[in-house]
Amino acid sequence: MDPEPRRLGAVKWGVYAFFDYDGEPIYVGQTRESIGTRVRRHLTNQRTDAVAMSVLDPFEVRTIKAWPLREYQLLKASGPNRSPLEEIEAAVAHLNALERTVFEQAIEDSSRNAILNEKDPPPGGFAEWFQPETGELVSPELLAARSHPDTRVARRAMTIARLAQVISERELKTGGLRRALLTQAQRLEMLARKRYEGLGGAASVEKRSKDEPESAGGEEE
Repeated sequence: MDPEPRRLGAVKWGVYAFFDYDGEPIYVGQTRESIGTRVRRHLTNQRTDAVAMSVLDPFEVRTIKAWPLREYQLLKASGPNRSPLEEIEAAVAHLNALERTVFEQAIEDSSRNAILNEKDPPPGGFAEWFQPETGELVSPELLAARSHPDTRVARRAMTIARLAQVISERELKTGGLRRALLTQAQRLEMLARKRYEGLGGAASVEKRSKDEPESAGGEEE
């Protein structure tokens, strides 16, 4: 086995961040199973809490940045050939610290100083920063279909509704999901406002004539 695989998706230890169609950071995570497998599970809704609970909508994700820790590729956390405990603990501490570093940077880079993570990374300091590897996660065809602002507004609103339903069905004693809901609501407001102003804002609103009856937008019965 190559101890330092060149292909990013094969790296078993690392941190990743998702970015939306505006280049906004929206979610940070870590993995020890392989970056490719973990990202694929997010994007196909295969047993990831963030997607299952509607914290993260895979349709929002356009690009990924990843910080692979290739030096831990050969570590084995279980099984008969398990690596020494101190090596595993050191690797986990490094991974947690790197996630904390990326998490804090993502919040700083966000226009709302917030991302969608339900939980904060484990405490334990910060890791040395290094340049991430970047990849596009959608084809040009999907990009064209998903990036239309009205489509994005609709998807964002549906995500908020589903997340609010999840919250209403649980007896929550912590604020993680509610923070994600607030962040999604702020993102919806920002996107809706941008679309409204881009079409002319108040100047684009149709004016009713004086003798025209007020209605809810449909035809008068």
